[in-house]
Amino acid sequence: MTDSLRLIPPFQVGDHVLESRLVLGTGRYETFEVMRDSLAASQTHCITVAVRRERLYDGEGRNILDYIDLDRYTLLPNTAGCYDAPTAVRCARMGREILRGLENPGADWVKLEVLGDSKTLLPDPIETLKATEQLVAEGFQVLCYTNDDPITACRLKAAGATAVMPAGSPIGSGQGILNPNNLRIILEYLKADDPGYPVIVDAGVGTASDVAVAMELGADAVLLNTAVAHAEDPIAMGAAMHHAIVAGYLARSAGRIPKRLYATASSPAEGVISSRPYLTAVQKSALSESDASSSGA
Repeated sequence: MTDSLRLIPPFQVGDHVLESRLVLGTGRYETFEVMRDSLAASQTHCITVAVRRERLYDGEGRNILDYIDLDRYTLLPNTAGCYDAPTAVRCARMGREILRGLENPGADWVKLEVLGDSKTLLPDPIETLKATEQLVAEGFQVLCYTNDDPITACRLKAAGATAVMPAGSPIGSGQGILNPNNLRIILEYLKADDPGYPVIVDAGVGTASDVAVAMELGADAVLLNTAVAHAEDPIAMGAAMHHAIVAGYLARSAGRIPKRLYATASSPAEGVISSRPYLTAVQKSALSESDASSSGA
């Protein structure tokens, strides 16, 4: 564990405790070597693998699993590419069997995606809810990808979802957090009587500042893929995402100053020689009130 990770507490989701609050995908990298080095640079401890459409072998016949340290990473099976609840459930079962064979601790959970269409890649809330109920009944810990609707988020939690993962913006769009107000409401609703309930921002991240914003809003973690895999320098971007997670979490914990319309002097006002002959009476009055306010009068 690095010094920067020691600055923030471990993240618990279901039965899993993760040192890093960054979850990274394994798809769409130019080569397996770039994927491997980007994962290492990001310092993630949990990575997703799309069971249904991940290319396990490249053009040279190499297996992606040979480039993933199974002792270092907890794998999170992903139902990406599913468009109805029955298909997603079958995909989740497949992932469980694969990870059981690998003796990886991620065999008991799944990142659930049930998409509405192939153009927007937005989730189908009805099919997602159906799949969640079925998988929970089968003993899965379900991490649900969903839209940024607070009511849908509440329904998924009530259905037994281990974590709810609202999209910042459409998958792979790089638009960042489009609706921070809805994310705030989701966090408020889901954590009202359960402060430790995991809320993970999933999808739409474009760069490190998007990750920092998500964490500053109060998200517990961020899951992303394309922003690193398709960056001009994926390894450098992986490192940037790690630092953004730490910075965003610490900034949220530290508490930002309130936004003000006018400036507030950062140096003491006591003992300053005042000479403002050019000011109008109204301006002098306003400045006097400001000085009195800043001094606690």
